Amino acid sequence: MNFTSITSGLGVAVMALALASCATDTETTTTESGINLVDDGVLTVCTHLPYKPFQYTEDGKIVGFDVDVVDLVAKAQDPALETKVIDVPWETITSAEALNTGRCDIAQGGMTITDERAAVMDFTEPYFDATQALLTKAGSGFDSLESLAGEKIGVQEGTTGEIYVKENGPKDAKIVSYEDLALLSAAVKTGQVAAGVNDNGVLYDYAKVNPDTEVTAEFDTGEQYGMSVKKDGNDELLAAFDEALTTAKDDGTYDEIYATWFGDAPAQ
Repeated sequence: MNFTSITSGLGVAVMALALASCATDTETTTTESGINLVDDGVLTVCTHLPYKPFQYTEDGKIVGFDVDVVDLVAKAQDPALETKVIDVPWETITSAEALNTGRCDIAQGGMTITDERAAVMDFTEPYFDATQALLTKAGSGFDSLESLAGEKIGVQEGTTGEIYVKENGPKDAKIVSYEDLALLSAAVKTGQVAAGVNDNGVLYDYAKVNPDTEVTAEFDTGEQYGMSVKKDGNDELLAAFDEALTTAKDDGTYDEIYATWFGDAPAQ
């Protein structure tokens, strides 16, 4: 056998292994209620960390408001499902890559429902109302996008906050993008940027434990969060989520979870 034949044979073998791996990634099991799962008995959830208080790591465990909400769905199944949360890049969530390649059953992350995202994934009913907000160093005097003319404004890559600032910020402001919330918040705290824009829930939480920063403005963007599943691929899971959420709102469980993470029940 000559060298060319050997390398050709290796190429075929590698390709076969790759195809087998892809097939494994997209295999699913199905519960008695018809929910497709990546792993039997487990609801696998993709998120992007950190995004406190929605999801973040504490004592080696991923916790947060979003985690508690998705647990409602897992526990409502018969038999109940375990919940496994994995950290993946944000762009693999918003592009639906994480869902399409079988990494998870459902994706979350304080994710605003948008037409662009809905074109590539299916969303649950909204479970949280949000808007954009402005984080600054305490006493900075920056209380609007207009006041930041000529300044650096921090945003998180791939978020609705980034889109909002690009569409509404001062033309002479410099937009600085960060990979995650932690880097964005630290940039504001250390003065690398004059202000940062992100969802109000996470910025209020950050300012509460970092009193040298403050939220000075909110922008009425009317956003709502949803969790997502593979496009046209898991209607039963969508229905299970919506049913569990409705039940939790009716019996007060949702308000209890909300108060745990935000201090008060949501405004009616």
